[in-house]
Order: sequence, then structure tokens, then C-alpha cells
Amino acid sequence: MKETLNITDRSRLRRSHERGHFDRATINSILDAQPMCSVGYVINGKPFVTPTLQWREGNRIYWHGSSASRALRNSRDAQVCLSVAILDGFVLARSGMHHSVNSRSVTLFGTAVKVEDPAEKLDKLGRFVNGLFPGRYESLRPDHAQDLKATMVLGMDISEGSAKVRTGGPNDEEEDYDLPIWAGVIPVHTSVGDPIPDPRNVDGVPTPEHVQSFRL
Repeated sequence: MKETLNITDRSRLRRSHERGHFDRATINSILDAQPMCSVGYVINGKPFVTPTLQWREGNRIYWHGSSASRALRNSRDAQVCLSVAILDGFVLARSGMHHSVNSRSVTLFGTAVKVEDPAEKLDKLGRFVNGLFPGRYESLRPDHAQDLKATMVLGMDISEGSAKVRTGGPNDEEEDYDLPIWAGVIPVHTSVGDPIPDPRNVDGVPTPEHVQSFRL
């Protein structure tokens, strides 16, 4: 397996080439840091984008949803575009033109393939839950046959796409650095709060370690 993705016409960056990354290490680190994604597809010639959660297993990416979802049903065996983005900060410059954001993002292209085998689907869903909360899936009520029937899992190879990363402060025009205007970066961080127990929890049920220690 190559350590970098091939640069294609739809994956290459048209602007800010220095921010582009095609190595799997950078792409994987962004995918693993942000489970929320958006999947774009076309239905009857019209574009749609659907938010969902994704997870990575090696060089494949997976996402899931309702089997009744028009989005998933039309994505099966179809070309899709999957995007993940993380906002790291607002970059304030000395002109409106040079304001920007520090961010990390990945855009992937490929054919969405439905996971058909029930045992494989069950395995993928278990990996999805345990990927976020290690050990949780084994502590849950086993999935019913109807649970699996109602859930669709799609996946595709991580073979075409790119990452885009911006870091650092503003890049102003050289003559603008003498202007008495504040410029800099306002960092943005995703934080995880304290767990809020369901009021219908059975009395005495302890908060599991995978909840207490959860971090994105």
C-alpha cells in the first residue's frame, strides 16, 4: 500500500497548494480526530449532502444510517464525496481579504459499497461503537435482527482525495504590517463536558470507565 494517495484532477488543490497533503498519515490523523462528516451524492441529477458519523479501519472508511434513508440507498454503488473538517482557530488579519481560519480537513472520493453480510455488518457496527467508547459494545444489549435490518453500513477505499491544513498567523500585505490594527489568532477548541446520566438509569448503575475517560 502506497504511503501517499495519487493526485487526480478532482483531488488536487487549485489554490493554496502549500496547504495540500496527500500522505495517508495526515489524512488518517484528521479522520481519526473528527467522527462527524458530510457525504455528498447526486440523486436524479440533483446534489445532496448528508451529515453523519464516520470511522476508519485501515485504508477504508465507513459510515452508517437508516436503511430507509434515501441518501444511503442512492449512495450504494455510486460515486460519493466524503468530507471531514476541524476548525482550529479564526485568523484575524489587517484587511478583510486576508482573514482566514486555521483548520484541518479531508475530502475523499470513491464508490460507496454496502456491507451486505450480516456478520460483517455486526462487526463493523461493534468497531464503530468501540472506536469511540472502548469496550462499550460488549456491555450492551445484543442487537436484534430488526436492528441490523434497519441499519445500513457503507464503506469505500481511501484511495482518492487529499487533506488541507492551515496553521499560523495572518499573512498580510507587507505594507499593512505598519498599520495600527490588531491582528492574530483566536484559537478554537472542542471540549468534552462531564457526563449527564439518563434519569431512567437503574439505581446503582456505575458510570463506566469508557464514559468517565472519554476524550475526542
